[in-house]
Amino acid sequence: MRKLVLFLCLVVLAALPVSMAAQDEMTSWTCPDGFAGQTLSVFNWSTYVAEDTISNFEALCGVTVIYDVFESNEALLARLAGGNPGYDVIFPTDYMVSQMIGRELLMPLDHSLIPNIANLNPVFTDKGFDPGNTYSLPYQWGTIGIGYNRTKVGEDITSWEQVFAYEGSVAWLEDLRSMFGVGLLMLGYDPNSNSPDEIAQARDYLVAHGANVVAIAADDGQAMLARGDVDITIEFSGDIFQVLAECECEDYAYVIPQEGTPTWMDNMAIPVDAPNAPLAHVFMDYILDAKVGADISNYTAYGSPNKASVDDGLIDPELLDNPAIYPSADTEERLFFIEERTDVEQNYNDAWDELKILLGR
Repeated sequence: MRKLVLFLCLVVLAALPVSMAAQDEMTSWTCPDGFAGQTLSVFNWSTYVAEDTISNFEALCGVTVIYDVFESNEALLARLAGGNPGYDVIFPTDYMVSQMIGRELLMPLDHSLIPNIANLNPVFTDKGFDPGNTYSLPYQWGTIGIGYNRTKVGEDITSWEQVFAYEGSVAWLEDLRSMFGVGLLMLGYDPNSNSPDEIAQARDYLVAHGANVVAIAADDGQAMLARGDVDITIEFSGDIFQVLAECECEDYAYVIPQEGTPTWMDNMAIPVDAPNAPLAHVFMDYILDAKVGADISNYTAYGSPNKASVDDGLIDPELLDNPAIYPSADTEERLFFIEERTDVEQNYNDAWDELKILLGR
C-alpha cells in the first residue's frame, strides 16, 4: 500500500512530453474512440504508478487525468463515506474492497469493457473479498515487513520479536489492522480475530513493546529510515525496495518475519456516482495491458498480478528472483490476508486510538 519513492541521492527530473512514436514502442494498447477531450479523476496511493503511466494514457486517449493521492485505506473510506466527491477510479486494499461493497460505495464493473482482464493470473482473481471480481480488479500485491539499517542495528533481523525488543528508534506503520494482526499473531491468536478481549490484549501487547516507537508513520517510514530518523521501520515491501533501488547501497534490508506477516492486494474499483465510469473502464483496461502493468511493477517493486507481464518476460528478472517480492511456497504459508471484521470494526478503531494516546503518537 505504499508508496513514497525515496530519493536518497536527490535527483530532480523534468517531465518531458512523450511522443506518440515512443508510446507505440511501450505498448500496443489502443484507446477506444470517443473519449478525446474528456477528464478522468483518479484517487490512488502515493507514487504508485510508473513515471509515465498517466501521461501516456492522457496522450493515447487525448484526455486529462486529475490525480489525487491518499495514505491509508481509512483515509480513502473517509473521503467516500459521505458521498463520492468526484472520483472515477480508486485503489482500495482487499479488506477495504469488502467494506466498501458492504456500504454500497462501489459500482459493479462491466467486464466486457475491460478485455485485458484475460491477462490476470487466476491466483489473484475471484477472491473472498470480491467473488467474481464484480466490483474490483487486482492492481499490485505485496507484504508488510521489516525494513532496517544493517549498520545501525548490528545484526540480521529475522523476527518480529527482535523488532519489539529493539532498544533503538523504531517506526510503526499507520495501518491499524495490519499492526493489530501482528500483535494478535505474537499472542498466538488469529490475526483477524473478532474477539474484543483478544483485540484489547493485542493493544496492550503493542503498547508494552512500543517504548522506542518514535513515530506511527502514515506510509513514510521508509523516508524516516533513509534520513536516519529511525533504525527500523515496519513498512510495505515495495517502499523499502524503492529505497534500495534509489540508494544502490547495502545499508538497508527488508525481511519477511519468520513468525508470519500480512500480505495484501490493492485493487482498482469505480466508486458509485463516478462522473466518468466509461473512461474509468478504459483506464482499467490500459493498466492491465501487459507492458503497462510491467512498467508499473518494475517501478514500484511490488508483485504483479498480471500473468501476461510475467509470461512475456516484461518483469525485471532481479525482481522476479527476489523472494521478498515473490515469496517461496514455504514463505507464502506464513502470510495472511487482513479480512473484514464488521462486527468488531469499532473495537479495532477504538483500540488503535487508545494505543496512539498511550504511546503519545
